[in-house]
Amino acid sequence: MNILTYESVSLDENETSLKILDQTKLPNTIEILNLTDIHDIWNAIYTLQVRGAPAIGIAAAFGLYLEALRLDAEDYFAFMAGLEKARYYLNSARPTAVNLSWALNRMYRVAEVSKDRSIPEIKELLRLEALAIKSEDTEMCRRIGEHGLTLIHDGAGILTHCNAGQLATSKYGTALAPIHLGRERGMNFHVYCDETRPLLQGARLTSFELMADGVDTILICDNMASQVMKEGKVDAIFVGCDRVAANGDSCNKIGTSGLAVLAKYYGIPFYVLGPTSTIDMSIKTGAEIVIEQRKPEEVTEMWYAQRMAPDGVKVYNPAFDVTDNELIAGIVTEHGIARPPYSESLRKIFA
Repeated sequence: MNILTYESVSLDENETSLKILDQTKLPNTIEILNLTDIHDIWNAIYTLQVRGAPAIGIAAAFGLYLEALRLDAEDYFAFMAGLEKARYYLNSARPTAVNLSWALNRMYRVAEVSKDRSIPEIKELLRLEALAIKSEDTEMCRRIGEHGLTLIHDGAGILTHCNAGQLATSKYGTALAPIHLGRERGMNFHVYCDETRPLLQGARLTSFELMADGVDTILICDNMASQVMKEGKVDAIFVGCDRVAANGDSCNKIGTSGLAVLAKYYGIPFYVLGPTSTIDMSIKTGAEIVIEQRKPEEVTEMWYAQRMAPDGVKVYNPAFDVTDNELIAGIVTEHGIARPPYSESLRKIFA
């Protein structure tokens, strides 16, 4: 079955468990996990079984709702104490992507302003809010795709990094939304996918879903991007984002900022695509973003039949980097395309 027919994250038919498409098994195995325990949901987020800023937010919202179902407190304050504990716990799974805390805080506020309601009523409101977060994400991604599609033409060459497609969202994706939307309208593109070391999201996920959509897909190693740009094969670069500061500095999967530097040199427009829920107006610059550090084994051992680095070698493994706003041609949101200076254009979008 086509991978695009699967939902990356959803509630099961009885709305009593979280269903996720295990992205650590792709592209070779399609496995759906049904999770009910909050610790298993935390682990799924941390280990990237569910990944991508929007999908993480949706999974966390469903996770908090499922934990609320299990809270047997009849007193409002006892219920809120349990809900707050669950919120902080889930939020600790990934520190960089703002959608995680955004979705959890949004869910918590629903309960916070419902003090006069019964506990069963609050649980129902939480269910509806989680479903709304998922539904709104689909519409946001479609609108991002519409705006992004104005930046490219039929037959364009596009380079992308990591996976910011349907697998990372509820549908369409962010950076890949213009491509999927264009395909629905009969357009064709040539998409170069960085493999995205060390977790290979480009190789395992982006190339997989683009091929499923009939896109002319070319996989390259991360260090081949400069040569591809130099040969004139790239008309635009589309990347997603995990957090954007008020000045437009954008945090995305490690390796993104290097692409932006190359794009500046070769005169290729570099675009960041993401929903406004990913824009954190509470931080002034990207310097305030906490960069997640991950296990050294992802670099030294993962994907290899045997260890490919000497025992005892030190490993620096940041999961993200920050692209300076001066390297970004535009930030594409569901409300339109923000252009420099971003301190003004992003503020107007929120207004």
